[in-house]
Amino acid sequence: MTKFIEILLGYVEEGTPTDGGVLGYVNAYYGCVEAQGRGSLHCHMLVWMDGALNSEQIKTRASSDPTFSERLIRYLDTEISNVVPPAVPGVNVLSGNFHPCSLRGLNGKNDFDSHVSAIQTDLHYLVESCQRHKHAATCYKHWKGPKERRECRFNLGDHISQDNTTFDADSGDLLLRHIDGLVNNFNESILRALRCNMDIQFLGSGPSTKAVIYYITDYITKSELKAQVAYAALELAIVKLLAQTFDDNSIQSQAKRMLQKCAFSMISTQELSAQQVISHLLDFQNHFTSHAYEKLYWGIIDHYVHKNDPLAESVTKDLHEDGTGNTDIIESEWEDEDIVDTIEDLDNVLTNDEEIGVRVEVNGSIGRQPTQLQSYFARGTQLKDMCL
Repeated sequence: MTKFIEILLGYVEEGTPTDGGVLGYVNAYYGCVEAQGRGSLHCHMLVWMDGALNSEQIKTRASSDPTFSERLIRYLDTEISNVVPPAVPGVNVLSGNFHPCSLRGLNGKNDFDSHVSAIQTDLHYLVESCQRHKHAATCYKHWKGPKERRECRFNLGDHISQDNTTFDADSGDLLLRHIDGLVNNFNESILRALRCNMDIQFLGSGPSTKAVIYYITDYITKSELKAQVAYAALELAIVKLLAQTFDDNSIQSQAKRMLQKCAFSMISTQELSAQQVISHLLDFQNHFTSHAYEKLYWGIIDHYVHKNDPLAESVTKDLHEDGTGNTDIIESEWEDEDIVDTIEDLDNVLTNDEEIGVRVEVNGSIGRQPTQLQSYFARGTQLKDMCL
């Protein structure tokens, strides 16, 4: 990942000269590493490009400058592909006989013409193996029956095929071309370097971008329950029950034995892939970022908003009902960094409360530190225009 950021993205620390990366000049990035159901690790990453405009700026610029949308479309069509390039007849490459992911890229020892032909043929096998989607039962796991249209949950198929990229000046929505509806988006340079499945999307304009942004924020704030947190919670519950005395046939005693069985069952059936184990043992990073961020305790703020503005809760509910929410993510109130060591810690996590901080006053006494919400309300006039 470090080399991907350094070489392919071309990101360096601010103030350091750079020639940019395969996408252009990068201002910032943030990536999270997670495991799929089968245990393979992958990274979701947001990349901020230098000079990029937000959705409203793109809409305004496109309406005032007719050539702007043409230049933007030309850039996106160059960087994002979704079609299998044809193999060059008579050109043989190793990826034609072995799985492309198991091979390194071409070494460039051939003459220029032969090398270009070899690159195209190798890319043909790469895209066919890594990017072409094949429908399976999991594609339709959200299908509710014959009364509903049967569509792939990955939104891939002939129905999304589109030959040209179009820009709607009224809505500001940019619809990228999708020549082959069963081929997932990819960047040629990144795919050739990483030689594995990838996806790439442009977030810049229109309602579709807002839906993706909502998905991202919903995704990262609802992480799945960590195994170590679940074990700690069960252990503390058992310890709490063991501290009490019950009759052997009492309901409490039966509950204690049931908890023990659940804990043993979880431990015996928990599966971790080799990649997950190695990543943990070698203390590999689980996220990559170009900037430092302060932790925001969203739970207490969300609770305050819904308590004082019932309309906000109904809007959130409507978004989920419209399908913009992510139904694949386990909806849990547990935080990634939650570490449960005591019964009190467990109670704090379960109620989703903000951590309580203390501070030393001028007179030497210990006082409670204001919460982020209290600090936000009490901010000075110079910070009044700053959004939470």
